[in-house]
Amino acid sequence: MPLLARIGLVLAAALAAATILVFVLLLGAGGAGAPQWDYIGRVLAFTFQQALLSTLLALLGAMPMTRALARRAVFPGRSLLLRLCALPLVMPTIVGIFGVVAVYGGNGYLAAAANALGAGWRPGIYGLTGILIAHVFFNLPLAIRLLLPAYAAIPAETWRLTAQLGMGGGDIFRVIEWPLLRQRLPSVALVVFMLCFSTFAVALTLGGGPRATTLEVAIYQALRFDFDLQLGAVLALIQAACCAAGAWAVWHLGRDMALGQTARLVAPRFDGQRRGARLADAAVILLGTLFVALPLLALVQKGLAGLPAAAAPASLMRAALVSLGLGLGGGLLATAIGYALATARQAARDAGHRQRALVLALIGRLGLFVSPMVIGTGIFLAASGQVDLYRFAALGVIGLSAVMALPFVLSVLEPALADSAARHDRLCRALGIHGWHRFRAVDWPTLRKPIATALALSSVLAMGDLGAIALFGHKDMVNLTLLLYHQLGAYRLDGAAATALILLVLALLFYWSIERWVGGRELH
Repeated sequence: MPLLARIGLVLAAALAAATILVFVLLLGAGGAGAPQWDYIGRVLAFTFQQALLSTLLALLGAMPMTRALARRAVFPGRSLLLRLCALPLVMPTIVGIFGVVAVYGGNGYLAAAANALGAGWRPGIYGLTGILIAHVFFNLPLAIRLLLPAYAAIPAETWRLTAQLGMGGGDIFRVIEWPLLRQRLPSVALVVFMLCFSTFAVALTLGGGPRATTLEVAIYQALRFDFDLQLGAVLALIQAACCAAGAWAVWHLGRDMALGQTARLVAPRFDGQRRGARLADAAVILLGTLFVALPLLALVQKGLAGLPAAAAPASLMRAALVSLGLGLGGGLLATAIGYALATARQAARDAGHRQRALVLALIGRLGLFVSPMVIGTGIFLAASGQVDLYRFAALGVIGLSAVMALPFVLSVLEPALADSAARHDRLCRALGIHGWHRFRAVDWPTLRKPIATALALSSVLAMGDLGAIALFGHKDMVNLTLLLYHQLGAYRLDGAAATALILLVLALLFYWSIERWVGGRELH
């Protein structure tokens, strides 16, 4: 087994042991009495409700738009639209939330349009409605980018055959498209469901009260405000069990899905050429584009208008530097750990150890189903009296952000490593190339682009993560995300708009710079 694979096994064992230790510490610390099972039941029911509805709405929107994009393989702005669909994936969550509020809030674009028409309607963004809108905004583009490769995998000969047989749109969907979607939809639905089930920033910001509390927010309240460690641990165990079951189902219901792969251009089709079909596809694409683009346009407009009310330049500069430092640190750590874990999993698969490969995959996805609040509080308990947490808070933020970004890093690196192994393993063994020499001569040229994508994605995710900085942040360590959250909480909306725009621009420049410098010019 290669040295890097052995390092990956050690890191996986350390992550698993640390997680178990965190739960032991929390359960042993006690709480405010017996767990409140009625409260836990209400929180769990609402968490399932909003996750199921969010998943259903995201897929109901993604399926017709994906089909329309597949049928219209060439039209002006198509590549720009696909890039627009990638934007919510790298956008800091709280920035996207601000854009959603700017459009659908009580003083947003929709309310202004209703007032201009004399309707006097004010939408209610806080509560279940706001959570659903925000989740669909973030997960509709993700579902499109995960479903579109299923259409791209259909050979061009299939579409020529459908034209020769005179098959209509309904027959094509029933015979060709639906069997493919039926294979892919369960996995996509479970991925979206787990992301919505473990939501934090969306529910914390748009929940609007105790009736709209999710498990992640309840854990945050129990640990941060009530200091009821036992209740937080019980809630976290329930969340971990639910999400672990979902992760297990993903591996058994569908193939691995690579977040870092660009959707390929689908083969030209010959159906849907009638005027009605073209108009329907154009309407679906237009509606989907408006739904994704309007919050971004509102963010830019309100951000530019709010620049005079922005925080002091010195505060913004300091917060931006803190964001860049924490983001790059978390990204580097997540990418290094992810590469080692992906190498260990590939070695296990090559050796025929399927169970070990599955366990490694689950450990690498701990950030999807173990609450960052629980991990952070466990760090506090373990380090209490031993380490000055005020001085080393940045390390806590970086470590916690890396764990949260690790699943996305693995989604990019694992397919790339599997493809590289299939192409080069036999030749490298025959030539005796291994270790550092193989990485420098073979793996780095092949994996440079995926590594750059993984590093850029994890760095931006770490830079925009609210959970870690909300737990470890203090008055001397405030990044743009925490500054924006404080401004929203104090209803300083003009200043918050400027901060959100600065954070978005900084995140996009950060992502682009890492991809260009690490991945090389050919990546673009």
